[in-house]
Amino acid sequence: MPAVAPAKKTRPFIAPVAKSEQEHAPTFYVVCWNDPVNLMSYVTHVFMKIFGWNKQKAEKHMMEVHEKGKSVLAREGAEKAEFLVHQLHKYKLQATMEPAE
Repeated sequence: MPAVAPAKKTRPFIAPVAKSEQEHAPTFYVVCWNDPVNLMSYVTHVFMKIFGWNKQKAEKHMMEVHEKGKSVLAREGAEKAEFLVHQLHKYKLQATMEPAE
């Protein structure tokens, strides 16, 4: 029987993937502002509920809001940032979205 050379393994050509439009889309900060109305425990609870954070992280951001007047809670694309701001508003927290640098 004649000897047959093993087939040479070749990798399929994979075209480079262009960055999606979303990666080039502007991002926004979701900012929560201090107010004289809501209790600190309530703000912590809301952060845990909306962002799924543990109590320690939620308290860290709540204290930043309380002591510094604001806290940047997230950096997201426009739609997600707007959604998060609306969620915070539903819980009567003062929040805005600002363009990220």
